[in-house]
Amino acid sequence: MLQVKEPTLPEKIRAREAVVAICGLGYVGLPLALTFGEKGFPVIGLDIDQRKIEAIEKGESYIKHIGSARIARATKADKPFSATMDFGKAAAADAIILCVPTPLTANREPDMTYIENTARAIGPHLRSGQIVILESSTYPGTTEEVVKPILEQLSGLRAGIDFFLAYSPEREDPGNPHFSTATIPKVVGGYTRQCTEIACALYSSAITTVVPVRGTREAELAKLLENIFRCVNIALVNEMKLLCERMNIDIWEVINAAATKPFGFMPFYPGPGMGGHCIPIDPFYLTWKAREFEFNTRFIELAAEINWQMPHHVIERTMDALNDQGKALKGARVLILGLAYKKNIDDLRESPSIRLIELFREKGAQVQYHDPYCPRMKEMRNQPKYMLEMESVPLETAVAEVDVVVIATDHDCIDYQKLVRDAKLVIDTRNATRNALFGRDKIRSA
Repeated sequence: MLQVKEPTLPEKIRAREAVVAICGLGYVGLPLALTFGEKGFPVIGLDIDQRKIEAIEKGESYIKHIGSARIARATKADKPFSATMDFGKAAAADAIILCVPTPLTANREPDMTYIENTARAIGPHLRSGQIVILESSTYPGTTEEVVKPILEQLSGLRAGIDFFLAYSPEREDPGNPHFSTATIPKVVGGYTRQCTEIACALYSSAITTVVPVRGTREAELAKLLENIFRCVNIALVNEMKLLCERMNIDIWEVINAAATKPFGFMPFYPGPGMGGHCIPIDPFYLTWKAREFEFNTRFIELAAEINWQMPHHVIERTMDALNDQGKALKGARVLILGLAYKKNIDDLRESPSIRLIELFREKGAQVQYHDPYCPRMKEMRNQPKYMLEMESVPLETAVAEVDVVVIATDHDCIDYQKLVRDAKLVIDTRNATRNALFGRDKIRSA
């Protein structure tokens, strides 16, 4: 009898028959799963959150900037996108991509729990010929020092010989209308040269530009460098803001003026603190790893510390502004405007607004929030229980009732001229009220 030869992984990828499993269906995993599905690949989504699985089965989105119609189309496609909590389904996949959180511990050290647990969940189901790719932001060495040993131990297979292993950092920018998962260049580094080639073949089938690098460590560090670059420059401009406040200089006008230089300058803007999953966290991943090599990343640590302290500065500026009106912060009614970490999205990961709520409450203030993108507080890691009960309050009535409005996120849908007109006091951390024509005596920058 003539035996039919099983197609190789590269052949399956070229034919778009390779089954892609995405572990973690959050802000990174869900758009990646949809992108592969839209490029003609069968996709399996794996997650531990039953609510996400049920939403996908109904064709409903749980992320604001991803439309439900897009999910519904994916689940009804010729090669339908399906989601499950059964990680045993990884055995049916040809490519397994890990898109799980990498938070910090209470001591600001890397928390590998999600990566380790996911590797343990798929390890027993790993088979020869598959490729496993880590996308989570992490320190150099994670793929080879954390993921590889777990997979090899539980599967009995060898990376680079029996299965392929690679790292490709996620580069999602939620709400950015100019770039999508498919159009953002993808850096790829494999455990071996063949691992890199297979991973590049997979991603190039769904993403416009793929950038191969020498290995997993180079790819891991590239991701950290991208975000540490932003962290350092934001810290610089935050420190400049503090100085400008003392010198009575408008930092926003200074930045806009400097940005007219057509070379050698890139504008960064101050704010109430660092938000998003990467920029507030990535610097600490590298500083922690650097200590293993007896190296102190003083410049990076200083930048991270400056940014971490900015919510405290907002509290101090609010206290001073209330004091000028003969009021104390204790007992004051405070409205936080904007809960998401940046405008026009619903992402609360590491949002400085969350920290502001905590700090204001610690000072005895009565705190509410308004955010049209976040009608209810979402459940997050290490979250005080009282926050789970918080809901967005109507802006019209709240502005007139509170003692101070703190603009933490400058959503475009807010009428800031009306806000200034109706509020008693406004603390603006984003320069959102720059075009307000009346009531400027009510505005304080922070």
